[in-house]
Amino acid sequence: MVEWYLFLPQLRLPVADLVERACHAEASGFDGVAFIDHLEAPGQPKENIWEAMAIATWVAAKTERLKIGHLVLCDAFRHPAVLAKQAVTLSEASGGRFELGLGSGSWPAEFARFDIGQQDAAARVEQLERHLALITEYWSDGEQGQRPQPTHPIPLILGGSGRRMMELVARYADWWNLQANHLDRLPRLAPATGKARISVQQMVGFVRSGDDPAAVRELSTRRFGYLGAGLVCGDAGELIEHFGGLAALGVQRFYVWFSDFAAPQSLVQFGEAVIKAFPAAPRVGEPR
Repeated sequence: MVEWYLFLPQLRLPVADLVERACHAEASGFDGVAFIDHLEAPGQPKENIWEAMAIATWVAAKTERLKIGHLVLCDAFRHPAVLAKQAVTLSEASGGRFELGLGSGSWPAEFARFDIGQQDAAARVEQLERHLALITEYWSDGEQGQRPQPTHPIPLILGGSGRRMMELVARYADWWNLQANHLDRLPRLAPATGKARISVQQMVGFVRSGDDPAAVRELSTRRFGYLGAGLVCGDAGELIEHFGGLAALGVQRFYVWFSDFAAPQSLVQFGEAVIKAFPAAPRVGEPR
């Protein structure tokens, strides 16, 4: 069984359109939705981008079943005590649908612009390690525990493939995410994930029924060809074969990023033609 998430960066689009896409994803069989976390759009400082926890909270309020999370929140942007409290609050408000994706930060330019975080990547990972330990303490019933405590499990999602990050994955994560352009590392790194299950973030140029395949591939490549193997183009049959191959390698969740910015008709057709071709994963509250 695999899970399907819509990866939906909250830029370019009005908030209402993001909600509309999340609702279409929910109706089309997706299990969750994931946003990004930046103070400015990477490489596009003039582009609009909405704050990550606020947009997740709003979408959670407008949906009923979708799990809500991020790939990933930037550790430097929030004090761990504040983030732990936010996570518990959103988990409770959504009936246990919030997942905490957390990383050390991937866009140092915004650290400099907003005078936040550290430029040194190794120092950021060390800080993330300290904060993960604190967050788990804040969620516990120990002396550092906050009130209220979580009444639902809050899964932790970590990404990355460096040695130190893989150590954190094995120690803390429920899910380890790998970008599809790094899939060549999967066989070597999978044994180091500990109890964490494996997810893959995949950009998709989806050739819908009636589309011109060449046109879809041209547009997708023009927009996202820099992702290399992180972009896959094809119709439903080709995508079923692609994702089936990844599932055979042990991948249990796919974060699908659509090159057409998740046009509603793409979500509907993808759900009907691709998601339904795979055994469904348990929903929130259902036994595994």
